[in-house]
Amino acid sequence: MQYKEEYKSKLTTPDEAVKLVKSGDWVDYGSNNSMPISLDSALALRKNELHGVKIRGNLLPGPIQIIECDPEMEHFVYNTWHCGAYERKMCDAGRAFFIPMLFRNLDAYYRYYLDVDVAMLSVSPMDDEGYFSLGGALGAASPSLIHAKKIILEVNEAIPYIVGGPETKIHVSKVDAIVEVGNRKLWEMSSPKPTETDIRIANHIFPYIPNGATIQLGIGGMPNALGEIIAQSDLKDLGMHTELCSDGYYALFKAGKLTNAKKSIHKGKGILGLAIGSRELYDWISNNDDVVGYPLNYVNDPAVIASMDNFISINGCLNVDLYGQVCSESSGTRQISGTGGQLDFVTGSSDSNGGKSFLCMSSTYTDRKGVVHSRILPKFENGDIITTPRAQTLYVATEYGVVNLAGRSTWERAEALISIADPKFQDELIAAANAQKIWLPSNKR
Repeated sequence: MQYKEEYKSKLTTPDEAVKLVKSGDWVDYGSNNSMPISLDSALALRKNELHGVKIRGNLLPGPIQIIECDPEMEHFVYNTWHCGAYERKMCDAGRAFFIPMLFRNLDAYYRYYLDVDVAMLSVSPMDDEGYFSLGGALGAASPSLIHAKKIILEVNEAIPYIVGGPETKIHVSKVDAIVEVGNRKLWEMSSPKPTETDIRIANHIFPYIPNGATIQLGIGGMPNALGEIIAQSDLKDLGMHTELCSDGYYALFKAGKLTNAKKSIHKGKGILGLAIGSRELYDWISNNDDVVGYPLNYVNDPAVIASMDNFISINGCLNVDLYGQVCSESSGTRQISGTGGQLDFVTGSSDSNGGKSFLCMSSTYTDRKGVVHSRILPKFENGDIITTPRAQTLYVATEYGVVNLAGRSTWERAEALISIADPKFQDELIAAANAQKIWLPSNKR
């Protein structure tokens, strides 16, 4: 009863709550569905009263009103840890800015280096013990709450209550203001339908996955294709330990493949840091004792990942050069997404007993003018951001096959990568490798 009274005493309107924000403050919005839509709108209405307010978020769906209301950024400046579609558009326009990071270090950034004057986040309704769940944003949002000077919560009845430790929840006693928004529809990210190329790549990776493997899947058509193949296969007792839980895992669960029964740690439990997907996914993870949330400094810790046998990490990338450097987050200097947890899982899975890390891409892409380009490049020359350094790149997959670069010299890497390039580009890649002194005349063609 005491928690309900405390809750009522802190209940207010969005306009009143955002008066906690002062000029020059750093404000955190969290991630994905923790986006405080009503508070953001109320803060934007204070534009003329405020100057130099800096906001952090990541993978927020938008529109973000503090950006929309202030194109000259005299009052608000938005900064993102990881670009979704809306944030990418704003970065392209010079109206938002990217913060380089590794997800496993997010807590340390806040603990040692960053200020959070006000954290304002959407959360689930309060439970009987006075706690609000951070829902599908828990892994990334928890550090800002832990270190915030002031906390404003926007309670949304639609946000799933995810089982987890104290770091994944916030107690009413630590909150300064509460706003209720009813049952507001969540952002749902639909899974793209796999293409023929996605299916070919997935078929190349599938033989490397043993029974009982613990799997980390990224988002996209290829992971979805792999999920469909696994669902129809004889594989069994797979485990989930993932930065981002998407509908692919729910599909594996429905097919009876995801049991977590053979995991080296957290046996019987699927572990996640974030969750974005369909309403069905949110319903599955809500109040589900078999799906447990942890902060990303734990989920993405390479030592934790390495402690699980047969850990299979599968992520997408944009380009690879003949040295094995991998770009997964930018096109030239244009920010597309972010480093996120790719390097965390590449590092951890490579140290797992039986573990493997796959970086996947189509061998080509077609630009807006209809010109086809190879995703396997001689070398990076246009400012592309290196997400995975060559010394940590293991398996690379395209629709033409899978190669393993572990322990390979420069000429072996060039030979291997050219073998999975589109045949139309192989001769020019060989010529480039020769010019770069990483090709043997006796190499196979």
